[in-house]
Amino acid sequence: MSFCMGIFFDWFSPLFQYVRTWTAIGLLFLVVTWSIPAQAASRIDPQLEQQVLQIIREHPEVIIESVQTYQQQQQQKVKQAQQTFLQDLKTNPETVIGESPTIGSTKSKTVLIEFSDFQCPYCAEAHKTLKELLAKYPDKVRLVYKNFPLTSIHAEALTAATAAWAAHQQGKFWEYHDALFTNQKQLGEALYLDIAKKLSLDLSKFKRDLTLATPAIKKDIQLAEKLGVPGTPFFVINSPTFSGVVQLENIESILTGAK
Repeated sequence: MSFCMGIFFDWFSPLFQYVRTWTAIGLLFLVVTWSIPAQAASRIDPQLEQQVLQIIREHPEVIIESVQTYQQQQQQKVKQAQQTFLQDLKTNPETVIGESPTIGSTKSKTVLIEFSDFQCPYCAEAHKTLKELLAKYPDKVRLVYKNFPLTSIHAEALTAATAAWAAHQQGKFWEYHDALFTNQKQLGEALYLDIAKKLSLDLSKFKRDLTLATPAIKKDIQLAEKLGVPGTPFFVINSPTFSGVVQLENIESILTGAK
C-alpha cells in the first residue's frame, strides 16, 4: 500500500526534506532580491544592491545554514507534537478521538487512527481492507476517522468530507463513508445528495449542516499538519503490543498479538 504522496520514514521523507530545503533557499533569495516595495527599491543604491547579491553568490552556505537551522527547529516541533500525540493516545485516547467518527469495539485497548481523503484512490483500497479487518476482529480494534483532504490534487476531497460530516450529525457517517468510497469516481454534488436520500437523511438538516462542517474538518487538517502527516492513507495505532505509525499491511499482525 502506498501513500498518495509517497511512503515516508520516521515521519519525514529525506527526498521531501531535500526538495523543501532548495525550495526554501530559492524563496529566501527571491525575498532578498525582489520583495522590497517598489518605492523603497527605487531609493536603494544600485551599487549596494550589487554588493549584497555578490555576497550571496560568494557565500551561499550562509543561506543554506540558515534554512537548515530553521528546518531543524521545525522538525523538532513536529517530533514533540508526535510524542505528545502518542502519549495522549496511550493515556487518554478520548482526547485524541474527540468528536471524530469511530467504529468497532469501544472497549478495545487497540485504537487505530486513520487520516484519510475520500478522493484518494489508495484510501479507497485501504477502505476495503479495513472493512475486512473490522469484520474479522470486531472486538479487537476501534477505528477513528480523521479528515485530511489533499485539496491541491483532489478537487472533491473537501466537499466530500463536508458531506460525510453532515451525515455524521445524523448518525450515518460510516454508511455515507462507505458509499463515497464505493462511488469514488462519481464524487460531486449530485452524488452527495443522492447518498443522503438513499440513507433517508433529513435533507433540510443535511444541507444546513454542510455549512457548519468547516471547523471540525479544519481541526483534523491542522492536527495532520502538526504531526507532519505527508499523505493519505496514514495510520497511527496504539495497542498493548505496539504504539506509533503503522502501515496498513502490518495492522492485522498487531491485532492478532493484541490482548
